[in-house]
Amino acid sequence: MNTSEKVAYVKGLAEGLGYDKKSKEGKILAAILDILEDVAHDIEDLEENAWELGEAIDQVSDDLAELEDIVYDEDEDDDDYDDDDDDEDECGYCCVCGEDAEPTFYEVTCPACNNTITIDEDVLDLGSIECPNCGETLEFEGVEEDEEEIEESDTDPDD
Repeated sequence: MNTSEKVAYVKGLAEGLGYDKKSKEGKILAAILDILEDVAHDIEDLEENAWELGEAIDQVSDDLAELEDIVYDEDEDDDDYDDDDDDEDECGYCCVCGEDAEPTFYEVTCPACNNTITIDEDVLDLGSIECPNCGETLEFEGVEEDEEEIEESDTDPDD
């Protein structure tokens, strides 16, 4: 039984008992029953509004979840690697290009400000960049020669 039904029951019970609406106590009782009836209707309206708001919040939550999947689940796209895109993806880090699956990163410390930055092979191939912290020019010379010397020493049969 909801609140409106309970108030209607009490109101019917009071009328069935035959209270005198003209007496002081009867007037107060009638006023209290009217107020209870109004409160019961207000409660019903609030419950209906709360239910509608809950439905709207659920819809917004579902829409937000879809957007989050699109924006934040970029890693899932990498897991679902599409073979049809292989020929179009000349990124330098895929099996079509013959390169490693993961890019190689290097940490470089600026001699002027001691700021450590991370760069990839593309930036290394440029030969130099400006330090994002202090603007000092950082030059990358001889890095490839060092890598080639390491590779040659690994394959040298004289070792």
